[in-house]
Amino acid sequence: MVLRVLTAVLVLCFVTSASAHTMQGLNGGFASGLEHPLFGFDHLLAMLAVGVWGAQMGGRLIWALPVAFPLVMAFGSLLGIAGLPLSHVELGIALSVMALGLVIALALRPPAFVALLVIAVFAIFHGYAHGFELPRAADPSAYAVGFVFATGLIHIAGVGIGLTIGKISEGRMAKGMGGLIAVAGLYFLIT
Repeated sequence: MVLRVLTAVLVLCFVTSASAHTMQGLNGGFASGLEHPLFGFDHLLAMLAVGVWGAQMGGRLIWALPVAFPLVMAFGSLLGIAGLPLSHVELGIALSVMALGLVIALALRPPAFVALLVIAVFAIFHGYAHGFELPRAADPSAYAVGFVFATGLIHIAGVGIGLTIGKISEGRMAKGMGGLIAVAGLYFLIT
C-alpha cells in the first residue's frame, strides 16, 4: 500500500502540466467540483501534503491544519469571486506544493501559529484560483460543494497516509514522500 502511494506520487512528478487552475472558467456543477481536486495534480498534492504534515506534526495539528486550509481557502475564494487582483496565483500554488513537500521531507515542526500561517498563505492562493473560476461554472453552488467535499476527502487521506507511514517507518517514508512532493512542486514551478 505505502509503496503504491509513493509510486503514485513519483508518477505525478512527470505529469505534463499543472493545469488545474486555468483561470478560464469551468462548465459543470457538482461533478466538475468533485473531479477538479482529484485530477488537478497541483491541488491534489498540496491537499495530501497538508494532511501528511498535520499527521507528522501530531497533537491538535493533526486536524487543525486540514481544517484551517479550507476555511482560509474560502476567504481566498471570495477574493477571486470578487475579482480582486492577486498576482502570481499559479506561482503561489506551485510554491505551496514545493514548500509543503519540503516541510514534510525535513520533518519541520515549527510552532503551531507558524504552521497555521504557512497553511493560510497557501490556502489563499488555492482559494483565489477556485473562486476566480467559480462564477463561470454552470452551477457554482454545486461546483463549490463538490470541490469542498473532494478537498476534505483528500485531507483525510493525507492524514491517514501520514499516520500510517509514520508508524511503519518511523517517519522515513513520510520524509521520502515529502521529497517527491517537493520535486513535483519544483516541476510545477519551472513549467
